[in-house]
Amino acid sequence: MSNTTTRWLWHALAVALLAALGTGLYIASKRIDYTWRWERIPQYLISTEGEDLKAPFDGFIVVSEDGKQLSMTAMRGSETHDFTGFSRILSNNGDLVFEGDVVAKTDQVGPGPLLVGLWLTLKISALSLVFALLLGLVFGLGRVSKNPAARDLAAFYVEVIRGTPLLVQIFIVYFFIGTVLQLSAFAAGVVALAVFTGAYVAEIVRAGIEAVPKRQTEAAQSVGLSGAQTMMYVILPQATRRILPPLAGQSINLIKDSSLVSVMALTDLTKAGREVVSSTFSPFEVWFTVALMYLLLTGVLSVAVRRLEKRYASQD
Repeated sequence: MSNTTTRWLWHALAVALLAALGTGLYIASKRIDYTWRWERIPQYLISTEGEDLKAPFDGFIVVSEDGKQLSMTAMRGSETHDFTGFSRILSNNGDLVFEGDVVAKTDQVGPGPLLVGLWLTLKISALSLVFALLLGLVFGLGRVSKNPAARDLAAFYVEVIRGTPLLVQIFIVYFFIGTVLQLSAFAAGVVALAVFTGAYVAEIVRAGIEAVPKRQTEAAQSVGLSGAQTMMYVILPQATRRILPPLAGQSINLIKDSSLVSVMALTDLTKAGREVVSSTFSPFEVWFTVALMYLLLTGVLSVAVRRLEKRYASQD
């Protein structure tokens, strides 16, 4: 039997096992007394409700005869207000409305709560990853530095951050540091995630640097390169190839850890999912959808890192 045939047989076995797992989950779902309502989910991904146009003050509605113009006049005084861009008028000509009342709506397609939460998760994860890489590089270099003070400070940062739960760190950053420095919830979330992930990145960087053979350093110094030049032009490029796989795993963990920022009144994907569950009473459908959205983010990141690894491998 050829290698190609054997490989395809193993692929077929993997597909069969996955199909059996899916069948088992389907049979288990049928035994649960639960009504699946997947038709409720799309409206929370893509919203067609549009925007509410509210009365800016107390007054009377004025609708033109053709229904294409909508305005209102103040109950007291001569102030007027024209509404534009509306698709549906919810009030009649001459109606008395009060400030904040919805008088018309705009029919437009836009992102629903789950997509809005996904966008926030993407933003906070991307920013946190950038700062985490910077922190990890600085403290990773500190871990292998010849300076005792730099090694001690880097070791203290890594051990303290890795030795305490992320949720506790989020509370400290949000309620203490954020209050002192007047940080917004978003900024506090970025700080907490970056500091937490940076400690793990520092260890990844340290391991990558130490994995480069010592003779590379000796060879660089023999041609007259300084310590900084050796690290920048010889050691780090080789270490990068080694740290990409664990760095990808840590980045994926960061995306999943970002779900904890929902405790800071940030409507990320996880909190948006909780809000949708409370309004639809369809927990299984919502959480399966949220899980698939997280899987989409992490899957795209994994593919990007694998391509980057192949590019580095082709340069060897």
